Amino acid sequence: MDVKFHIDTFGDRTSTLDGELESHAQGVRHVVELAETAEQAGVDGITIGEHHRDDYTVSAPDMVLATIAGRTERLTLGTGVTVLSSDDPVRVYERFATLDALSSGRAEAIVGRGSFTESFPLFGYELSDYEELFEEKLALFAELRAEQPNPVSWTGKLTQNLEDVVLYPPLEGAEPLKAWVAVGGSPQSVIRAAGHDLPLMLAIIGGPSARFAPFAKLYRDAREKFGHAGETQVGFHMIGHIAETDEAALEQFAPHYLEHHKRLGAERGWGSMGMEGLMHEVRHSLMGVGSPETVAKKIARGIADLDATRVNFKVQHGPIPHEYNRRSVELFGEKVIPLVKDMLAAS
Repeated sequence: MDVKFHIDTFGDRTSTLDGELESHAQGVRHVVELAETAEQAGVDGITIGEHHRDDYTVSAPDMVLATIAGRTERLTLGTGVTVLSSDDPVRVYERFATLDALSSGRAEAIVGRGSFTESFPLFGYELSDYEELFEEKLALFAELRAEQPNPVSWTGKLTQNLEDVVLYPPLEGAEPLKAWVAVGGSPQSVIRAAGHDLPLMLAIIGGPSARFAPFAKLYRDAREKFGHAGETQVGFHMIGHIAETDEAALEQFAPHYLEHHKRLGAERGWGSMGMEGLMHEVRHSLMGVGSPETVAKKIARGIADLDATRVNFKVQHGPIPHEYNRRSVELFGEKVIPLVKDMLAAS
């Protein structure tokens, strides 16, 4: 099985080792450095999330990816996610076609609705149109992706009308722009991704990977019913942090993750998560916090449960210092990925 291993980051705002919160600009620069570290460590790619709020530093991930393109040679460069509901599918396609040119074919878009809604009022969209916006914009994006460089005509309700439109720059290769659809576990979203013949990225932020196996099966069954040929690609996004030992990883991760979870919980009405709740997740869910051996076992289990072809390992959780994040990326590439490949080969 040819599984690809990417790091995933939202560009969380980091703190120094002394606990001082760093600037957003420094956080953006840290993301670029993590990408360089990832390439040196043997990681296959990086995905960067889009957010428009104080605790994250990246609002324009394709700009950051363009910088990374000039500093790397091999990494696949993607978003995780581009919030398509509050963006323009035409502009999204053009930006990624440009990134693809800059990186000599390494660009990919992971599109989704996003788990935050700040972008809707920011760009003039109504939250009451949440579902319909994504449905229509994904359909338009899929049409553009499938047909370029052939002319595309489109009649929109919440999007613009297009008549015989060709977008620029054209891709250099014969294949369409690489793209995925990220879903959080809605059957309708899974079927929608299958209908557009786009690879599926499951966003697993809690619970065991086996819980998401029915969605992977639903996606494969739906692709077959839609009559789509070719390889079926299923990936998963998981939370994690790696250090030399389980104890060191937990010590570095826990206070910052719990602080960030508390903040989000206050906004969203979640129950509080204390150390006991976190330990339950670390022991029983797909959350990969620990030594390289511990995390490798989690990842191998997730790949087996989902028959996955892609792993997006999220680093940076709350204000964890950059030094710890960088070491986590190094261990992911140098230790975890080889261990997972050995486990997959043995099984």
